[in-house]
Amino acid sequence: MIFRIAAFELRRLFLSPLAWLLLATIQFLAAMFFYVLLSRYLNATEPHGAHGITEVVSAGMLQITGLVVLMISPFLTMHLFSDERRSGTINLLFSSPVSVTELVLGKYLGVSAFLFLALAMIALMPLSLLPGTRLDLGMLAAGLLGLALLMLSIAAIGLFISTLTKRPVIAAGVTFGVLFLLWIIHIAGHSAHGTAASVFLWLSMLAHYNRLLGGLVSSVDIAYYLLLAAAFLALSIWRLDAMRTHHW
Repeated sequence: MIFRIAAFELRRLFLSPLAWLLLATIQFLAAMFFYVLLSRYLNATEPHGAHGITEVVSAGMLQITGLVVLMISPFLTMHLFSDERRSGTINLLFSSPVSVTELVLGKYLGVSAFLFLALAMIALMPLSLLPGTRLDLGMLAAGLLGLALLMLSIAAIGLFISTLTKRPVIAAGVTFGVLFLLWIIHIAGHSAHGTAASVFLWLSMLAHYNRLLGGLVSSVDIAYYLLLAAAFLALSIWRLDAMRTHHW
């Protein structure tokens, strides 16, 4: 049932002009930054030292792409449950023989599969350099893993916030606010001290993402994204279960 819901959600996304526009925007911006970084690398008048093409071009492109995905994804996730609540079809879903957990996981897998399609197309850009240069495939794989984990956590956060309101635009705005806060919260860690600084740095999406882009695959960074996604999925299940029980 989870995969059926995921397939239905994915099909609904492919039938949406907005989803295609968002996918095209992600690809266009990623390709533009990739071209700019590659041109600067090839036309540099000074040597890059120990920084190779993988670190300068591929990792640089993935870092900027991560921010692009963060900014655009809220418009992709804002309809997941807010449309169901606005149209009243959420009551039909609650009365169907589908559990809340299956519903949440199905929609989550559907939007994640759509984001992974963008990830696969993004990965082709640095891989296109293989015939002409030597890439650090380990660093590239770590960066793509980081982007995949980032997408999973973003999708979970957007899905949860879409359960809180009937208005997709509000869901998109709140999602962007939460994501942007998690992206830059490490700035507060630099000005804090002791335990507070450690907490702020650990909560930062960007700090964990940068380590993966640098080729350092740590269980701490992987666990951070998986725990973040799991926490917001659990909150989504709790929220929908409360709505079904108390008719919110």
